[in-house]
Amino acid sequence: MASSIDSTQKSKYISAWLLCLIFYFVEYAARSAPGVMIPELAANLSEPTVAIGALLGAYYYTYSITSLIAGASLDFLGARFAVPLGLFFLAIGCLLFPNGHSAIGYTARLLQGAGSAFAFTGAVFLATKGFTARVLSTVIGATQCLGMAGGFIGQFAVGPLMHRGMPWQTVWWVLGGASLVLCGGLLFVTPTETSSVNNTGRSIVRPYRIVFSNPQSYLCGAISGLLFVPTTIGAMTWGVALLQHERGIAFEHAVFVASLVPLGWVIGCPVLGWLADTIGRRKPVVIGGSIAMALILAQAVFLSSHLPIVVTCFVFGVFSGAAMIPYSVMKEVNPDEVKGSATGAINFMTFGVSAVVGPVFGHLAAGGLKDSNLLRAFHGTLVFWIGAICIAAILGFFLRETGSASHASEV
Repeated sequence: MASSIDSTQKSKYISAWLLCLIFYFVEYAARSAPGVMIPELAANLSEPTVAIGALLGAYYYTYSITSLIAGASLDFLGARFAVPLGLFFLAIGCLLFPNGHSAIGYTARLLQGAGSAFAFTGAVFLATKGFTARVLSTVIGATQCLGMAGGFIGQFAVGPLMHRGMPWQTVWWVLGGASLVLCGGLLFVTPTETSSVNNTGRSIVRPYRIVFSNPQSYLCGAISGLLFVPTTIGAMTWGVALLQHERGIAFEHAVFVASLVPLGWVIGCPVLGWLADTIGRRKPVVIGGSIAMALILAQAVFLSSHLPIVVTCFVFGVFSGAAMIPYSVMKEVNPDEVKGSATGAINFMTFGVSAVVGPVFGHLAAGGLKDSNLLRAFHGTLVFWIGAICIAAILGFFLRETGSASHASEV
């Protein structure tokens, strides 16, 4: 537990956490950048658009599965060895991606997903070592804030640069090189774990037995996944293409509009995390944020002339920050000694939802691109996400309240 660590060690953990935030920034840029280069990838790999969607979605298969390995390795080995390993996989995946062969592209995307699974999991693990539980939701919100800033840059900056002639391959070389530099930095800065990290025994499986035997863990994963997927799949993968073809928006403006969703997250994650900590309640923020997300999409379907699309995307992104609150709940409904595995488990479930929903929405989106009634197709994609968000809101009522105010009422 963080309280058993002296102030010097806490400072080292905070320094390592800051470097891990940059890791998270880089991996989110790698996650979102393909959304602005789908035509280039289709031409370079000689694949149709639907196949490119499947290739990009492969990221979420290894991301979700490796999250379990990342969480267990943090509890078992500590962050000093686990997190740099993730960075190494991400670096190799980025450097291989521009190869030009479809099979290597799939392999590279799988490696990117596997390495990226260590970023947020590692950052939360390090945060729990360096910060007190009283500010944990705020810190986790700030962590996600920087990740989504990477998602924003991956679209907002990369799109215009490519439009001005920068080769798409350069993006991957830069991301790969940055990952290798961060790998060395984290190896140098992160403290070596003491034996107290292994209090649960030498079994890697045992922490997950604890986490997955708790029904609240599944609720946290399902809610977070359903609130995440409109951003990861809807905005960051298909947003630019859909806005171009179904709303008739020019490429650069479509990039700007789609990037406003992760930009909204940059603000919403820390603000909603701070709100949950301040009121001492998690459930109202999760449920309220979900309802606001559904309403903002509903107005885009039924009252689209009343609110500009740029405002819709940004406000939707702000309230999407509610997806991070279940991460705090996940850690609070499970024992402290399995903190790494708990984060790995919720990452597995959250992005498992993306891995399952991604191909389904990909076929819906690709069909929409061929639909003669483009407005109807665009509305159909929005209704799809409204349904997912409403399910998350309903599940939120079954969450156990773990905020500080609930503890005070029990005294």
